[in-house]
Amino acid sequence: MIVIERRQKIKELLLKNNTVKVSDLVELLNVSEETIRRDLLQLEREGFAEKNYGGAILKEALQSNDSLILPVNQRKLQYSREKDLIGKAAAKLVQDDQIIILDAGSTTWYTGKHLAGRKDLTIISNAINVVEECSKNETASIYLLGGQLIRKSMSLVGPQAEMELQKYNADYVFLGTSGVSLRHGFTSSDLYEAEMKRAMVSAGQKIVLVADHSKFQKTGLTSFCGFEEIDICVTSDLVDKDTIQQIADKGVKVIITGH
Repeated sequence: MIVIERRQKIKELLLKNNTVKVSDLVELLNVSEETIRRDLLQLEREGFAEKNYGGAILKEALQSNDSLILPVNQRKLQYSREKDLIGKAAAKLVQDDQIIILDAGSTTWYTGKHLAGRKDLTIISNAINVVEECSKNETASIYLLGGQLIRKSMSLVGPQAEMELQKYNADYVFLGTSGVSLRHGFTSSDLYEAEMKRAMVSAGQKIVLVADHSKFQKTGLTSFCGFEEIDICVTSDLVDKDTIQQIADKGVKVIITGH
């Protein structure tokens, strides 16, 4: 079992049982105590777990809030004009013949919609609805990453999809977010989707964050990247100007649309 699969298994056990023991993991995963302790240290760095004597416990803050998250087809209708303008501005960054990775989400769906005029793109996504929309571009080569389905976002997640991403070197990665926090960076409300976003960041040359005004000064369950990992942020003029300036001061190029 490779590292990414092993750590995914540990996360699943933590989510199921709230606690794990080093001794049990050594037996279950057939690796050394030192390896398991390194895994738990990494999960602690990610804000997923807290190490304790003999093992680790799930972070208390990581309680399920799925009931608060609307299905993606409903989220597309929220701030739809604003998201459409953000998607259009983001798509303008793309040239013909480029390789593009699109994250799952309502604003990334609008980005995919506006890629229709580009020729001979290679489009990679873990979102079924995004791939469906992009399939209208008959010159594009489209790849859907495989994995476990999250119905509310119509996204595929997990080690299989993360490993597939290692094959790619994209010109642009377009990411959505549950929250943008000056302290915590960019966050997701789903732990498995956060893992996918991290893998996407590693697979791209230019990382573009697309977010409507409602995502700012909010924090999701877990961070997936910091400002230093984002090249461009595309949002609207509804975001507070001081917040925009602080993001720009962190070295991120900010593109502002109307609403």
